[in-house]
Amino acid sequence: MSQNDKKKSFIELGKFLGQFSQNETTKNPAVLNNDLFFDAFDDLIKLSQSHNGWYTPEQVYFAIASWSAALTEENFKTWLSSYHFENVKPKTVGLILAGNIPLVGFHDFLSVIMAGHKVMVKTSSNDQHLLPFLAKYLIVVLPELEAHIEFVEGKLESFDAVIATGSNNTSRYFDYYFKDKPSIIRKSRNSVAILNGQESKTQMVALGEDVFRYFGLGCRNVSKIFVPKDYNFDLFFNGMFAYQDVILYEKYANNYDYNKAVFLMSNFKLLDNEFLIIKEDPSYASPISSIFYEFYDSIAALKIKLENDKDQIQCVVSNHLIDKSIPFGTTQQPALWDYADEVDTLKFLISI
Repeated sequence: MSQNDKKKSFIELGKFLGQFSQNETTKNPAVLNNDLFFDAFDDLIKLSQSHNGWYTPEQVYFAIASWSAALTEENFKTWLSSYHFENVKPKTVGLILAGNIPLVGFHDFLSVIMAGHKVMVKTSSNDQHLLPFLAKYLIVVLPELEAHIEFVEGKLESFDAVIATGSNNTSRYFDYYFKDKPSIIRKSRNSVAILNGQESKTQMVALGEDVFRYFGLGCRNVSKIFVPKDYNFDLFFNGMFAYQDVILYEKYANNYDYNKAVFLMSNFKLLDNEFLIIKEDPSYASPISSIFYEFYDSIAALKIKLENDKDQIQCVVSNHLIDKSIPFGTTQQPALWDYADEVDTLKFLISI
């Protein structure tokens, strides 16, 4: 089984996923294996919220569209061109996946296979259906993959390396349990935005996408903003207003009511637009339905702070205010070469 064969199977998967949209799901006769998978996947999308209350059809469709856009010939060429796979000795790599957003572990799954290893997957209890379904599609496209993909229940056994994602608490367990294996252990991170008051309303609406996509549950979601001391929050709130319907979702509304009550009982000073709570706080991880803010004196000083806190930060969004920041509205659209925690997964996999 060549790497080119594996690449082609994922590209076919991308074409398959491209048929499904919240606005219009249309069967494309040119897509492989629709007779086996199209109706079943359409049903799975509609059932996802019954498996995980946060996986609304809108959020699942967004995740699917993002992966469809990523799995193209051009993107694979850009991603893989700087790596050398000739000397890779096939190993078994265990994946312990999170379940905070749909298909959050798909990039690790893809990377292990493209690196030439067998993948042994332990899914999160919150996301047990989407990835196994896509794996079945891949196996029908390329039957040789069946020997390279395994889903397990219980603890991982008989593996050579591991990539595990969890909270700061579970990471300590992972560090101990996998201390004798090559590993990537991911902890909790959050994303931030830097504002200077010169942003347009269009940019602020785009920032709302970074805040509210997946209800703010992802590490790439913006959970904190840094603003100058004279910042006027009106423009920020005007941008967030486009997402007011989020409060109509019961689980989000329950979190909003609870967190607002907790903040008020603690006599915290809040800004509130009836669906998003803004609180001044030095922390990075804000509860669902809230976002923290912190004032800065200068961009230069803020750069130093963010560098010191880089282990807590996934993405930085700004209007080119600092190097390596990304545009508003793009945090949940990573490319294949955008690695979580800035740890090159393929490089790690090639080296084991």
